[in-house]
Amino acid sequence: MKKFWIRTASATVYALLFIGTMLSGQLIGNETIGTIIFAAFLLFVACGCTNEFIKIERLAGASPNAAVAYAYAVGTFLIVLLPNISEVEIDDFIYLLPALFILPFVLQLWRHSANPFADAALTLVPMLYIAIPLALMPYLHTKCNVMLMVLIMVWSNDSFAYMGGSLLGKHKMWERHSPGKTWEGTIIGVLFTIAIALIFGPMFDTAIEWYDWLVLAIICSVIDTLGDLTESMLKRSVGLKDSGNIMPGHGGFLDRFDSLLVSVPCIWVYLCFR
Repeated sequence: MKKFWIRTASATVYALLFIGTMLSGQLIGNETIGTIIFAAFLLFVACGCTNEFIKIERLAGASPNAAVAYAYAVGTFLIVLLPNISEVEIDDFIYLLPALFILPFVLQLWRHSANPFADAALTLVPMLYIAIPLALMPYLHTKCNVMLMVLIMVWSNDSFAYMGGSLLGKHKMWERHSPGKTWEGTIIGVLFTIAIALIFGPMFDTAIEWYDWLVLAIICSVIDTLGDLTESMLKRSVGLKDSGNIMPGHGGFLDRFDSLLVSVPCIWVYLCFR
């Protein structure tokens, strides 16, 4: 029972921080400052996720350049964020891309690495896997007005999948990577997420049609599950149960954001091209 209350309190603080910073612009009556507050929170999360990811890479025997990984995560976060919340054009930053991808390999000349190719490549992973998805979240909030609903769908899928698996789960979904995940729980999570999206989605943005909410719910629930499994695979490959301990009862930054890191880019792509 004590563990349950610890998990509940930890999850409540996390939800209040996330939703509070995201809605801070409306709360203080200044959307620009609110966006900066939300971006600052996400940048903090990006650094935390990067730290945990580097730890996992090192446990796997790699030697990524931590300083470059942090710099790239922060720099990429800002590069992706600025065009989505301001009048800055993304084309202004395109010329940086060749240098961004080449520099980690060049820097390996000064590092005594047994596998320079892998270390240079793994240095770039936090930029792609962590920074870009987090930087897209303010865009989904300020431009599309769907980020809060995305959170509701992702959290609903996780909660109902857990409850459904605990009550009805019999058939393991992917025991090698996540022993507790079942097909029954996953299906229940998807169905409830779709129902919640169709009922409450139009309240957030009437310009988005019901079939778009259906697609977004499927993206959130299915991709959410794959993101969770992917992070579990990475952790278990190096013998970790949790990526960190920033949230008592829940684990680390990656444990809490694994689903959003893969769901958000897919949602962004769908909304851009629907």
